[in-house]
Amino acid sequence: MRAVVDTNILVRALIKPKGTVGPVLQTLRNKWYVLLYSDSLLEELLDVLHRPHIQHKYHLSEEDIETALAVILLRGEAVVSDRRVTICRDPKDNKVLEVATAGHADVIVSGDEDVSVLSPFEGIPIVRPAVLLAMLDRAAESLQ
Repeated sequence: MRAVVDTNILVRALIKPKGTVGPVLQTLRNKWYVLLYSDSLLEELLDVLHRPHIQHKYHLSEEDIETALAVILLRGEAVVSDRRVTICRDPKDNKVLEVATAGHADVIVSGDEDVSVLSPFEGIPIVRPAVLLAMLDRAAESLQ
């Protein structure tokens, strides 16, 4: 499965690995899906994770951030979009859609209403993390 995971979900998965979205990073580590990303999505993720109030509140170390980035780079696939999308209410969210279409994503994972209201976007469903995890569980069960 090829998935674009919105930055807010990746941040939540890192700061609360035992929370409901923590398995999004764990399943990526275990090669259950391919994370599609762009340079701009990685920059946004690193910007958020390096914010002092985020690091302090959630006790994130530089090692935690580097480990998450390493997993993304190892298990993910960099995508360069060849077209601009300008449909989101929040223009910063357009890059998620651009990566999804350019990378031929099977699914977009987001908890952001500005993104999820567009589901499906060009035939790509936009789902919450729990739906992605259920899809991955079903796929794993069918392989057994």
